[in-house]
Amino acid sequence: MTTTTLAVLVPLLPFLGAVAGLLFGRTAPGFVRPLAVLPTLASLVLAVLVAVRQGGGHALDSATELTPTGSVPVELALHIDGFAALVALLVGVVATCVQIYSTGYLRDDPHYPSYAALVSLFTSAMFLVVYSGDLIVLLVGWEVMGICSYFLVGHYWETAEARAASLKAFLVTKLGDVPFLIGLFALATDAGSFRITRVLGTVTSGGLDHPTLIALLLLAGVAGKSAQFPLHTWLPDAMAGPTPVSALIHAATMVAAGVYFVARLLPVFQASSAAMVVLAVMAAVTMAGSALAALAQDDIKRVLAYSTIGQLGYMTGALAVGDRAAAVFHLLSHGAFKALLFLAAGVLIHAAGTNSLAAMSRMSRLRDRVPDAYWTMTVALLALAAIPPFSGFFSKESVLGAAEHVATGHTGHAPGPAGWIVLVAGLLTALLTAAYATRLWLLAFRGRGAEAPDHGKQPLTMTVVLWVLAVPSLAFGGLAFRLLPDWFDGGSLAPTLTTSVLSTGLALVGVLVTYGAWQRTSALAARTPTGAVAAHPEAAAGLVEEETMAGPSPEHHPATSRHPAPLPIPPAHGDAAHAPDPADPGRLLLGPLQRHAAAGFHVDTLYAVLFVRPVQAGASLVRFLDREVVDTYVRGAAAAPRLLGAAVRRAQTGNVQTYVSALLAGTVVLAVAVLLVATGA
Repeated sequence: MTTTTLAVLVPLLPFLGAVAGLLFGRTAPGFVRPLAVLPTLASLVLAVLVAVRQGGGHALDSATELTPTGSVPVELALHIDGFAALVALLVGVVATCVQIYSTGYLRDDPHYPSYAALVSLFTSAMFLVVYSGDLIVLLVGWEVMGICSYFLVGHYWETAEARAASLKAFLVTKLGDVPFLIGLFALATDAGSFRITRVLGTVTSGGLDHPTLIALLLLAGVAGKSAQFPLHTWLPDAMAGPTPVSALIHAATMVAAGVYFVARLLPVFQASSAAMVVLAVMAAVTMAGSALAALAQDDIKRVLAYSTIGQLGYMTGALAVGDRAAAVFHLLSHGAFKALLFLAAGVLIHAAGTNSLAAMSRMSRLRDRVPDAYWTMTVALLALAAIPPFSGFFSKESVLGAAEHVATGHTGHAPGPAGWIVLVAGLLTALLTAAYATRLWLLAFRGRGAEAPDHGKQPLTMTVVLWVLAVPSLAFGGLAFRLLPDWFDGGSLAPTLTTSVLSTGLALVGVLVTYGAWQRTSALAARTPTGAVAAHPEAAAGLVEEETMAGPSPEHHPATSRHPAPLPIPPAHGDAAHAPDPADPGRLLLGPLQRHAAAGFHVDTLYAVLFVRPVQAGASLVRFLDREVVDTYVRGAAAAPRLLGAAVRRAQTGNVQTYVSALLAGTVVLAVAVLLVATGA
């Protein structure tokens, strides 16, 4: 079987599994789990074969034109280089782990068949984005991921939070996709083709007529898809979906697509110095702002969501300094430890019965209840904090090293100011990342108070996946920085001395300062109880997560819930995030900034004032004009014939004598009129 055929089968198998799951999921429930796991696992095996055959050598290009599409052809094209081969491996590994994990996590969920099918479709769409050699085919996968995210984030559609989050994710990403689509058409018009190789060839020959405009239009779509400032606000709210979905979106699909797209078309952006500086500023604001917000969140999943936004900022920062190898290196490393963080968080939520770190900090021995999650999450948090020798250290250092080279003028891949912006923001974010990672670990695993309930061991499908992902979280970086240059552009990914010392020192400062703050505040935890525990902590993890989000709302009242409970479910998520918890070290560290950071610096409020309310006011005006003006004219136009009809109807009495009398009277009137006209009177 040729490499091209193998590559075609990689996205095709999950797609077929998704179709079969949607068609037969309810009629043949015994086949749901095999249809979810086996096609994705088979795609992973095929992706490994494709990567082995590609071997970091010359890119594999293959294309066929199904039908003429005018002056700019659209082709079913593959373009598989070292970047594509390795990113596809990441997608396959994470998607397979998520599908296996979900069989235990959502084992009692009645919507699991549709969930599993949508995850397979999501995976297929990301494979299509990774392997595609044509921008329109890439756009198809790009948009399919968007609609899949809408359904998956809204999986717990009975809760108002999930419904609002899915709609917000869809609308915000579509807001970026409109200029993105315009940019794609403008790029293809200048290049005369949607083929990526021809587009890059046009850029090399200086054939782009409007490089800055095209790059900025494309960046709008990237900001939406990869949750970069200012279109990042959908991602924290998307935590209303099941935790395995969060792992898939954050680690290997959706948000990774934007970074991968820029890496694929980096020469297009490098053709405009202004676009590179804009990309650097976007990355810097995203990194620093999201790290501050993560330090103030109470919901463990929102901490990880803001963490993802910040780590994506590192990737876009690497792209802003012209080093796509460093960006994709961090993408691969981050994919492993972020998937592990979310899946371990799912186990933790199941055991604690709450998403709230404030509630977890008041439970003792929680780490003893979930030893697998404790040890693997510790590894993942160390990787996130970039502590050597964990994988995050090497990939993050490759980004900071690239920024240092540009800032000091050792390379001309990007403007010097872009290098300084990324370097300074990256070092500041290293400090903040270590701080919020330490805070999460201390609050979740070093709680004091009532003993956490023991619900027995987690399903094997959940715990095994954690250890599988712990291996690359620990060892991938140390091996990859030596091997990946042969797969990428050949540049060095080794850590540089200056940035390594600075960033590691700042990370250790963040750890120690946060630990000191926790020592001061932890004694207050027992005196200020807060949070609540879900009604069914002994149930499947997916049910526990749904109930921790719900709270006592009409949508989740025992009488209407699909899992009725004997008592109304107390809010274990949401209220605690806004309660003043003096036992939170983040509150001590941030001081008066904490309230603003917890609210995401009020970006959503700003958007509501600038965009949402004016649109709603305009809609209200249109509704008023339609009801009071347009409808008035319509009603008036109908009133005249109605009145005339009423008058005519009165004359229709059914009395023959009346009709004959009216006829004779009319005849007399006509005769008199004719006589008068004839006599000239």
